[in-house]
Amino acid sequence: MHIPHATPLLLAGMMTLFPFHTLSAFETVEMLGQTLFFDKNLSKNRTQSCATCHDPANGFADARDNAAAGTVSLGDDNASLGDRNAPTAAYAAFSPPFHLNKEGIYVGGQFHDGRAKNLTEQAGGPPTNPIEMGLPDKAATVKRLQENKQYVSSFKTFYGENIFHNTDKAYTAMAQSIAAFEKTAFFSPFDSKYDRYLRGEYTLNKEEDLGMTLFFSKQFTNCNLCHQLKKLPGRESETFTNYSYHNIGTPINQKARSVNGVLADHIDKGLLDNPDVNDPAQAGKFKVPTLRNVAVTAPYMHNGIFSDLRTVVLFYNKYNSRSAKRQINPETGQLWQSPEIAENLSLQELETGPALDDKRIDALVAFMKTLTDQRYEHLLKQPLQNRP
Repeated sequence: MHIPHATPLLLAGMMTLFPFHTLSAFETVEMLGQTLFFDKNLSKNRTQSCATCHDPANGFADARDNAAAGTVSLGDDNASLGDRNAPTAAYAAFSPPFHLNKEGIYVGGQFHDGRAKNLTEQAGGPPTNPIEMGLPDKAATVKRLQENKQYVSSFKTFYGENIFHNTDKAYTAMAQSIAAFEKTAFFSPFDSKYDRYLRGEYTLNKEEDLGMTLFFSKQFTNCNLCHQLKKLPGRESETFTNYSYHNIGTPINQKARSVNGVLADHIDKGLLDNPDVNDPAQAGKFKVPTLRNVAVTAPYMHNGIFSDLRTVVLFYNKYNSRSAKRQINPETGQLWQSPEIAENLSLQELETGPALDDKRIDALVAFMKTLTDQRYEHLLKQPLQNRP
């Protein structure tokens, strides 16, 4: 689905949302959802919108410094900090509903643990989350919606004249509208260098081409075991995730824990924290993220523990290397920390192929940079702290 031409969004380094003063109601559900996505009035102190943590100018991720080097997000109260990194909202609409597939594997959903079955459930989460947008309940959120005459008119047009007679239905309608906006091509343009390469509009350089070969290789890396949706590489609309869940041995982010109030000995169980999952074998597993815009949406892992994309590749490479050098985290100069949960590691996927030398590591990073949407390519050379 494409954003209608009438949608008043322009991207020029950062997003500007034009007011709809001349309209009595929005023309489409997507346009309504667009305004809701940017509306700070849907937070307790009117300081935070969906776009605050999913900034369209920064790959739909949170580029704010916050605390702990921006690894976790700051709430509407200007004090609360989460324990997980805000994932990009780009391409999120392609994740299937959360389910257990025929092979007995959990797939899909939203958030790092899939606790929201779909995009609508995800959109309904932050407004009433006490450490995010902070409104006390659905009723308070719906009351905020009714402050806006355009919202009232549009909700009645799209969801029925009596929509505000039922708080739950009105709240769900808000989430559905936001989800409709997130399903538009604005969030998933598929216009990166890789996409242009597939269309014959861009020629990969030698390093990018090597990285692509390595990425899709069953002999050298097997990255595509988890980061490929289509059965064959080189297919259009590839999201670079199969939406499965894995424990890759990510350590605790002690820097975040030191400032967010979460006890240092707390264990994030990942998929096992999903209320629909009651299987200890799922502890420590997190959803495989899309690699779209990965080069401009640092920090990395579910808890934001790594700040550089090359570090992530080195982290994976440590499973296949016996070199003492490869057992050192370049960001700390110390040995890689132990996994938060050492059980249930996806060793079958992690221990594949030979150790990679610097040339191949750099090539993989170069290839992943080609997955950056065209409008974010200028961010590739711009430090995170200097972004708008």
